[in-house]
Amino acid sequence: MRRLVGVLRLVAAAAGLSALVSYFVYVLGFSTFSTVNYFSYFTQQSNIANVVVLTVSGVLMLRGVPEPRWFASLHALVTTYVIVSGLVYGIIVAESASHDYTIGVPWSSQVLHFYLSTFVLIDWVLAPGRTRVRWRLVLAALPFPIAWGVFTIWRGARVGWYPYFFLDPAQVRFPDEFVPYNGIALGTIVGVTVALVGLSHLRPRDRPAVSGAPPRLASVRVGAGLVPEARADSVPRRRRGERQAAGVAEGSPDGEPVGSGDADSRSR
Repeated sequence: MRRLVGVLRLVAAAAGLSALVSYFVYVLGFSTFSTVNYFSYFTQQSNIANVVVLTVSGVLMLRGVPEPRWFASLHALVTTYVIVSGLVYGIIVAESASHDYTIGVPWSSQVLHFYLSTFVLIDWVLAPGRTRVRWRLVLAALPFPIAWGVFTIWRGARVGWYPYFFLDPAQVRFPDEFVPYNGIALGTIVGVTVALVGLSHLRPRDRPAVSGAPPRLASVRVGAGLVPEARADSVPRRRRGERQAAGVAEGSPDGEPVGSGDADSRSR
């Protein structure tokens, strides 16, 4: 199972990289195209991060190494952004169709917005060995999209270009339409993050046993610190057996053997 998941992640990362390059070539023919505009899309930024995360997590899965907690948190954030970008794009395409306006969706855009979004969601739900993510990540999911939105609005006012209609003041009224649209987007990010963090807490985690590990020591409190106290079963049985064979009393302070002469002296 782990090997299959690792391979699928690497394949998905390769598909994402191919789609990013292909979509870049596709939009070269548009008059409004610029390299800065291309990399200003939330979808492009989240999928670039997704390619990196899928590659690293795929290698870790193939090697049987659990994800560190910090990387699992990054994995959850990137997964959230990819899923939300797919949801938002799907709504935009559906809305445009209802207004008799067609948006071209090449295969590369379908991979970035729909197929990879579906894959990362299924991967998060079903992949083994998911590291538990802390709930504080829900708040940590907001700074990046908020900073991205502020920068996009600031840049759009200077170059006259916005990647999404709900950020363009010429298409949405402020605050009547601007606040609800962007509030829903941020609320969706929070909701998806809550779901992913909750799933990481519900699903069992793999805890591989380490063979040959030394026995755990109990601890007793002495003063302000903890002092390990060896358990009785940690004493090698062979050593105890040798002492008993030599006739050494385990309670004897000097470790002297108890012989027949001692017994005679006691009988006298």
